[in-house]
Amino acid sequence: MAKQISTQGSADFDWDALALDGYTLIKRAELSDVYEKTLTSINEKEVIEGTVIAVSKKEVIINVGYKSEGVVPASEFRYNPDLKAGDVVDVFVECQEDKSGQLVISHRTARMHKAWIRVNEVLRSGEVITGYVKCRTKGGLIVDVFGIEAFLPGSQIDVKPIRDYDVYVGKNMEFKVVKINQEFRNVVVSHKALIEAELEEQKKQIISGLEKGQVLEGTVKNITSYGVFIDLGGVDGLIHITDLSWGRVNHPEEIVELDQKLNVVILDFDDDKKRIALGLKQLQPHPWDALDANLAVGDKVSGKVVVLADYGAFVEIAAGVEGLIHVSEMSWSQHLRSAQDFMQVGDTVEAVILTLDREERKMSLGIKQLMPDPWSAIEAKYAVGTKHQAKVRNFTNFGVFVELEEGVDGLIHISDLSWQKKIKHPSEFCKVGDEMEVVVLEIDRENRRISLGHKQLEENPWDVFETIFGEGSVHQGTIIETKDKAGIVALPYGVEGICPSKHLRKEDGSNAKVEETLDFKVIEFNKESKKIVVSHTRTFEEGTDEKTAKPAAGKKGAAGAGSSTSQAVKAINQSNEKSTLGDLDALAALKEKMEGGE
Repeated sequence: MAKQISTQGSADFDWDALALDGYTLIKRAELSDVYEKTLTSINEKEVIEGTVIAVSKKEVIINVGYKSEGVVPASEFRYNPDLKAGDVVDVFVECQEDKSGQLVISHRTARMHKAWIRVNEVLRSGEVITGYVKCRTKGGLIVDVFGIEAFLPGSQIDVKPIRDYDVYVGKNMEFKVVKINQEFRNVVVSHKALIEAELEEQKKQIISGLEKGQVLEGTVKNITSYGVFIDLGGVDGLIHITDLSWGRVNHPEEIVELDQKLNVVILDFDDDKKRIALGLKQLQPHPWDALDANLAVGDKVSGKVVVLADYGAFVEIAAGVEGLIHVSEMSWSQHLRSAQDFMQVGDTVEAVILTLDREERKMSLGIKQLMPDPWSAIEAKYAVGTKHQAKVRNFTNFGVFVELEEGVDGLIHISDLSWQKKIKHPSEFCKVGDEMEVVVLEIDRENRRISLGHKQLEENPWDVFETIFGEGSVHQGTIIETKDKAGIVALPYGVEGICPSKHLRKEDGSNAKVEETLDFKVIEFNKESKKIVVSHTRTFEEGTDEKTAKPAAGKKGAAGAGSSTSQAVKAINQSNEKSTLGDLDALAALKEKMEGGE
């Protein structure tokens, strides 16, 4: 029978001091404190070291000295295939205990955290680091540096332009960290910076020995539309497109190609010797020096049109030897046109040397000299007095310029356009492009000038008017306007007369008015100036004067002649406003009738 423990009389016994495992609570607290001191103290969101306990295909178990071990996916150690138990690795404490009481850690986050600290230290120190080129991306390469993906721009791979980025993928390279974006955590590295540092010393040695005229060997580094960049061994120089060849060059690719090695001459450099001008054509003799010594003015040459401008064309007769054909030397025509009207770039043309200056290396050429000069036989083809068809080219205030043929122009003076019409400007008579018949009046071969006439195609009507409007003859006329204290009177046959104001007085003492039709007596006839002065007053003041009886009789005779040709007169009056020399057939018929009557 079990012995019973009596609790009587022990009402003050401390039951809580007695634990189920036999330890008192006080003793248990002491032992727990000792145990806690044997564990590592860790904080969340910090990087600590841990020891690999076991490695499987899926997981890596790591002891960090905490109550429980941490489990990390094996994929986070893919970069380290040799991982084994006992290795010490960095881990990042994400959570001390999850819902199941398990410690949560990450090796990848720890690497990233430490890598970011490390990469910032490298940026400050300028230390050279090694990274792995993972892949190609737009504009450059992606590089793994301490577990961080950094960007290597294409321009920072090498000192020379790289055309194939793929050759660097999968390789380890040395870099310098050149830029970090703290906000977006972007890292930019450069391999070119290492090469530049190595080349800087070589560059100083090369630059210190540079001299104008020095010939060096270089490699074509880059080709642009304006020139070629040459690598002289760490120092770059530029061959301008004009210094590549003595001949015309449309693009440098016609002369050189990338990575080509060639000799160049130093033409110039700045004080710091940072810009170096190089030449390639200067290593070859100038084509003008090799030009045929017997070539002279007047010789015929053949060449290719290389440049066209409005004022002329440049023709290359030999590599580097060009001559200018001015547009005025392309045709005998005096109407200058554009050079494109005669030739195009690439055309092969024959020309005559007009000027040749070997010292200045200039040459002018002409192609019209290969064609007959139309002025050489001008007198035979366009003899004075002969009639020809011409085309109106342009006007001046004093006349019309017409073209008889290409290279032969003539001038019709404004006074030689019409016998009757008073022309203020030639544009009133004809238009540019009109065809008109002309008569050769005068030839000046030395100055290449021809004077032409148009009115001379018809007989001077004033010769006929002289027989009709003799002084003292009386004709019916209409006052059409008044100006300068005189009246303008429309007389028969489309002729106008001037009636001074004092001669406008009528028999009743009043003055004649515009649009009034009256008899007028001719008091002055001037064939040279084509001027007829008339008077109405004289028709009644001198009607009984014996001295003027004969002229009055003459008037009747003239009037009688006018009556016998009334139809011709009417035709002339109707065409008065638009008359030209071709409209005077009726006047010629009138003259014939008058001469037949006599």
